Amino acid sequence: QVQLVESGGGLVQSGGSLRLSCVASGFFFSHFAMCWVRQAPGKELEWISGILGNGANPVYADSVKGRFTIARDNDKNTLYLQMNSLKPEDTAVYYCCRPSRRWDPYAYDFQGQGTQVTVVE
Repeated sequence: QVQLVESGGGLVQSGGSLRLSCVASGFFFSHFAMCWVRQAPGKELEWISGILGNGANPVYADSVKGRFTIARDNDKNTLYLQMNSLKPEDTAVYYCCRPSRRWDPYAYDFQGQGTQVTVVE
């Protein structure tokens, strides 16, 4: 079955950086688009970034564009999210995700258990 395991979250000061990782298993990783979503306290799940199976055409929500970079290493079945210039409003649980339709970087039918990111002033 699809398994997604995130790591790399933590506590960071405003303006700092973190890199999240997600190790995938249970499916042909390189065949699927992947994505990241997040959920802040009291808010709905927010899609923030996606990437195609071959690593092309990364896409971003306006809230993170220019600060976050999505990448993948298909040899390691690993998805990454480099987060720079972090702000307190980036505080959330971050989830690695995968669509059911493998070409859709905006869908998130499967998610991992999440990793907490907390940004303080």
